[in-house]
Amino acid sequence: MRRKTEATRQRIIDAAYECFWRAGYTRTSIDTIAERAGLTKRTLYGYFRSKDDLLAAVMAHHNALAGARLKRIGDRMPRERDGLIESFFGQLAGWASATPRWSGSGFTRLVIELADLPGHPARMLARRVKATTEEFLVGKLTTAGAADPAARACEIMLLLEGAMALTLIHGQRRYIDAAASAAKRLAAPAQKRAARTR
Repeated sequence: MRRKTEATRQRIIDAAYECFWRAGYTRTSIDTIAERAGLTKRTLYGYFRSKDDLLAAVMAHHNALAGARLKRIGDRMPRERDGLIESFFGQLAGWASATPRWSGSGFTRLVIELADLPGHPARMLARRVKATTEEFLVGKLTTAGAADPAARACEIMLLLEGAMALTLIHGQRRYIDAAASAAKRLAAPAQKRAARTR
C-alpha cells in the first residue's frame, strides 16, 4: 500500500461524513464511502480498521466544525436578550431554507439511529456537542441578563430540537418561528412572563 497521507485520511472522513449525513450510519456501507472518496476499500481499511472507527473520526472532525459554527452564530447575535434569541432561531431557519435536502441535526439523527447502543462512542461525542451548544446558550443568556440562564438554556435546547424535528416532518418554517417566540417568553423576566399569561 502507498504511504499514508493526511490528505487521503481527510478525503475519507469527508466522504464518510457526506454518506452518513445523507443516508445514515447503518445504511451506509464501506464500499459506498470508498467509492465516494475515489479509493479502493483496501486503501480505506489501511486508514480505518472499521466503520465504527471511521465514524468516530467523522464525529471528532464534525465536533471541531460545530465549534467553529457556534462561534460564527455567536458573532452575529446581538447582546440583548430577545434579539439574541431571534438571531439564534433565525440562523437555524436560514440554514434549513438554504440547504438542499436539509435533514436537521446530524448528531441528533445519529443518536436516534444508535438508540439501542448506549455505549457507542458516537453517542458520547454527540452528547458533548449538544452540551457545548447548551453551555454556549448559558453564556449568551448570562450576558443578556436572563433569569436562571442554565434553566432557560435547557428549555431553549428542547425548543431547538423540537423545532428541527417538526420542520423536518412538515417542511414548514413556522415551527422554528414558534420556538423562537416561546423561547423569548421563557427568557423574559418573571414579572413580564406573568403579565403575558394574564
